Amino acid sequence: MGILIELVKDIFARRGNTQVQAKKEITTSTSGNKVLNVGGGSKATPIPGYFSDWQHDLLDIDDRGDPDLVCDARELATLEANQYDAVYCSHNLEHYYRHEGLMVLKGFVHILKEDGFAEIRVPDIAQVIGAVQDRRLELDDVLYESGAGPISAHDVIYGLQSEIVNSGQDFYAHKTGFTPKSLVKFLYEGGFHHVYLIEDEHLAVHALAFKREPTAKQRKLLTLPLDL
Repeated sequence: MGILIELVKDIFARRGNTQVQAKKEITTSTSGNKVLNVGGGSKATPIPGYFSDWQHDLLDIDDRGDPDLVCDARELATLEANQYDAVYCSHNLEHYYRHEGLMVLKGFVHILKEDGFAEIRVPDIAQVIGAVQDRRLELDDVLYESGAGPISAHDVIYGLQSEIVNSGQDFYAHKTGFTPKSLVKFLYEGGFHHVYLIEDEHLAVHALAFKREPTAKQRKLLTLPLDL
């Protein structure tokens, strides 16, 4: 049975009058858990399998991917607090200036339940620079192939140029960058208290950040080590 979220708020942000809208009926999960996919673009883009029986709400500033909530992630603090068990944010945090990214992280903390966590993926700028040097690449040379086509080092550092051109929106540009250590520091500054780095991705940093020490159930779900 669906729950119709009726959420229409006028938010007066520094950059103008922004509207947050729930676009459609959101279906509840069989597990009772809820994950907010921030900046995921479309539900056609897969998220980790352990969220498969969770309620999956998609939030995006661009309505072309038919998100459940059309919202600038810098405005998450305007949403209801303590309502999500997890936030999933893949290759989105680099799209904000560093000080605005802190607003996004504090928004994550705001909407997460006390035992909630955030899963974050961002490009690893140190790996990208290392790959460019090792392979003697120019900035516009192909760094790797993806489902979106060939990706250059310039795309990884500054944002996918084809998407910026095709959309006409500068929110697809990258405005900051991260290394593993800088992302961990950033997550602590944003209000998280336990952070784990998962070393499973090439050219990217993958982190899990918790408001409080993860539970035994979360450790099993996410295959975390038993000791911090």
